[in-house]
Amino acid sequence: MSGHNKWSKIKRQKEKTDSQKSKIFGKMVRLITVEAKKAGGNINSPGLKSAVERARDANVPSDNIERAIKKSTEGGANMESITYEAYGPGGCAMVIEALTDNRNKAAQEIKMILSKHGFELAGIGSATWAFERTPSMEWEPKIIIPLSDEDSQKLEELMDELEENDEVQEVYTNVE
Repeated sequence: MSGHNKWSKIKRQKEKTDSQKSKIFGKMVRLITVEAKKAGGNINSPGLKSAVERARDANVPSDNIERAIKKSTEGGANMESITYEAYGPGGCAMVIEALTDNRNKAAQEIKMILSKHGFELAGIGSATWAFERTPSMEWEPKIIIPLSDEDSQKLEELMDELEENDEVQEVYTNVE
């Protein structure tokens, strides 16, 4: 019986956990690259410091963090932060933050995910009015809306698929 030994099981489990780690590490490295470019490589700047702390909390190796900072200061890929807005199930507002080196590709991927679930991107400022920026640069909802169980399940599926995308950093909603 081939494929039923202990190494096969371990290999499959390792592949799964390694792919999850890789996705998280990639997001953290992109965030560090953008913050390092903004700070000009100054490790003491608050934005870069918080990005490095978040990466360390996610167990990103120090070599990867240092490489990302060095890459941004030496003129690597031009990463930029983009904020997309949409309305999800039950009329909940969504703010989608992405880091990408290709605006068009990121927009198309997010549009495709939203349209697959029956939603589309909203205009600039059409969803952010329901949020306010905190000092830590996160979006806090000003107005919170309740959702039915069916709509919450749809929203959860949509958010999971959005967060699976490599370029999407965070998805914020104004749901209870």
